[in-house]
Amino acid sequence: MSRSQPQGFTPTGTISTPKDRRRVVFATVVGTTVEWYDFFLYASAAGLVFGQLFFAPAGPGIAQILSFLTVGLSFLFRPLGAFLAGHLGDKYGRRVVLMLTLIMMGASTTLIGVLPTYEVIGVAAPVLLILLRVLQGISAGGEWGGAVLMAVEHAPKAKRSLFGASPQLGVPLGLLLASGMLALMALIAPGDAFFAWGWRVPFLLSFVLILVGYYVRKKVEESPVFVELAERKEQTRMPIVQLFRKHSLLVIIAAFVFAGNNAVGYMTTGGYIQRYATDPKGPLGLATADVLGAVTLSAVTWLIFTWLGGWLGDKIGRRNTYIIGWLSMLVAIVALFPLVNSGSIPLLAIGLMLLTVGLGLTYGPQAALYAELFPASIRFSGVSIAYALGAILGGAFAPTIATALVESTGTTVSVTVYLAVMAVLGLVATLLLRDRSGIPLGPDHEAEQEVSPVRGLSKV
Repeated sequence: MSRSQPQGFTPTGTISTPKDRRRVVFATVVGTTVEWYDFFLYASAAGLVFGQLFFAPAGPGIAQILSFLTVGLSFLFRPLGAFLAGHLGDKYGRRVVLMLTLIMMGASTTLIGVLPTYEVIGVAAPVLLILLRVLQGISAGGEWGGAVLMAVEHAPKAKRSLFGASPQLGVPLGLLLASGMLALMALIAPGDAFFAWGWRVPFLLSFVLILVGYYVRKKVEESPVFVELAERKEQTRMPIVQLFRKHSLLVIIAAFVFAGNNAVGYMTTGGYIQRYATDPKGPLGLATADVLGAVTLSAVTWLIFTWLGGWLGDKIGRRNTYIIGWLSMLVAIVALFPLVNSGSIPLLAIGLMLLTVGLGLTYGPQAALYAELFPASIRFSGVSIAYALGAILGGAFAPTIATALVESTGTTVSVTVYLAVMAVLGLVATLLLRDRSGIPLGPDHEAEQEVSPVRGLSKV
């Protein structure tokens, strides 16, 4: 082993002690939970309060659409975050990028918590809100690739999917924490008090969470794959150029794999169901705290099935796990709105929980699937950009599209059709890829990694 290699690493690029493995898993879970807490907190608040507080002069209907548009707007900046993080991550390491994205996300969220409303500072309020949301989008675009590569590149070969599920758990955990905090504040400060100050408290809590996340991540060593690349001085000078020159079709297909999951998931993480079910002028008018409680419960089942998806990915392969997930998701999509439209909180909760089965099974193995698609020298760029593009194609404007569909058709059937089409596109994209479970990830095997996993282009 090289003298400059971090203690605890073996030449094969895996961590040698269970203690080191636990540290990486814990750090990725904590860090991504904090990031997605911030991101989803905004989306939930957009469905519950931002329309009235920042866009009220546009009128109730348009104000809500504008509020959801700010959720989607941040996705347009995810590729910028992915490009920057991919370039920096492939040249300077995964760890430094993760520290930067964590700080940027936390600072943006905390500032939203003290932002004056339209009534106080006029048009400057929505402008500043949008700018802070853009910073959240850049941060989210850079966060995911670094987190999953730290987890997967540290993992034993036989447990990559399970290790890769650890940062994925940050999504349902972030939703659980965000919805739980908003539900708590809706109980502590109901009605006008929630609009006046209650919604701000969860945003201000982000400052404390960022300190915790930073402390935990600081103790994790750099990815062993990057350490080996750095020792050999084999970092690609322009990784993004190389990525699109050799693997542009793969990036697009991988993006569609995530787009289906993201579009469906953003019915709750994007705040649509919360707004639809609680809108006092809508068909249901359910209590905010009750709906947030149901969303929080669904985050628990999402967490369970994401872990299960990671575990299954190692047992039956990433691709097979995805296929089961897509089929489960299609069944749940058909059942979702009939259950929500019943007006019953228990049935609404069941509908959201059913949805999390497919969401978890198509999210748990994603980190391992993505990491095994791209060569080591451009892997950070590949996974980050594919993920960011998938987020734009999928969840970016899913709440806005759903709102517009119901406004124009008068029925949620149109939303069901939209979500089903997105899930089918994800299934087709999955079927176009070969399963590369267990492929060597180190720089010694770049030639094998360069062979396209897209069916019909080359043989493995």
